[in-house]
Amino acid sequence: MVALKSSDIDAFVARPDPARAVVLVFGPDAGLVSERADAIVRASVDDAADPFALVRLEGDALASDPARLIDEATTVPLFGGRRAIRVRAGSRNILPAVEAVLGARLIDCRVVIEAGDLKRGAALRTACERAKSAVAIPCYADADRDIGRLIDEEMRAADLSIAPDARAALIPLLGGDRRASRAELRKLALYAQGGARVEIDDVMAVVADASALALDSLVDAAFAGRLADVEKEFAKAAIAGTSASAIIGAALRQLERLHALRLTIEAGASVAATIEQLQPPIHFRRKPLIEAALKAWSAERLAKVMAMLAEASLDARRQSGLAETIAQRALMQIARGAGRRES
Repeated sequence: MVALKSSDIDAFVARPDPARAVVLVFGPDAGLVSERADAIVRASVDDAADPFALVRLEGDALASDPARLIDEATTVPLFGGRRAIRVRAGSRNILPAVEAVLGARLIDCRVVIEAGDLKRGAALRTACERAKSAVAIPCYADADRDIGRLIDEEMRAADLSIAPDARAALIPLLGGDRRASRAELRKLALYAQGGARVEIDDVMAVVADASALALDSLVDAAFAGRLADVEKEFAKAAIAGTSASAIIGAALRQLERLHALRLTIEAGASVAATIEQLQPPIHFRRKPLIEAALKAWSAERLAKVMAMLAEASLDARRQSGLAETIAQRALMQIARGAGRRES
């Protein structure tokens, strides 16, 4: 069974094994599927600019004419050279077409099949994993280590360095789709041109999901009891068009995390040790606010806030015209509550 492990994928993509003439690239990360298929095709032809070196086929068309794939794969080009056939799987069954090339001896031709998230046991995936002439390459969302490597790669290509805090802030904002991640990084690099280093302010100004950082600042300020910062950060969120439901949702997620941490602390752990052991680690700029929140709230009081926020979430949905006011009032109420000590 040939399903490449993650540690072997990059090596194969850079230099595909000639004995594996059929390559299935599949997974939920469509950007990564496309990127790897591009690289395999480039490595499989003599001249990537030659229009006769690459044939593109749609899977739904192959389902109606399964013999076309084997006909294309066994065609000998007039001027010789290595060729590639790129197949984009659709909603219809292309297994009969693929089985024909799996059983054939292909000379100087590679078949690259792009597919979506094929579950274990899916017929196409199983056929390619079992065939001696094929290999299956899964493409899942990038982990933090992969994202870090992608950031460094794009920054080097742009002749830029990146500040440690900017890099740490950037990692959680990327990773859902490799193509989208690269687009964000290249946009960031373009924005930072003229300087030598990308800073945290550049990330906040450019990256599409930087609103998540702004919500962190708002929610952290609320649970730490910083009323003035809540007013300032809420105004920023409103100007940016952040919805009331997103704000309340961020507060609820942070509340659940704080409640779990407080239970750990009340079981005997110290605040500092609890924060240091968090995975993934908290960005250093957030640590003082998280520490202040954990010292200000007990698990019991946080449970009461949870009920209040749930009610605010419901009210915001029922009264959409007042949703922003309801969200702001809830965050301000939390900030005031953080300043009160338990009797």
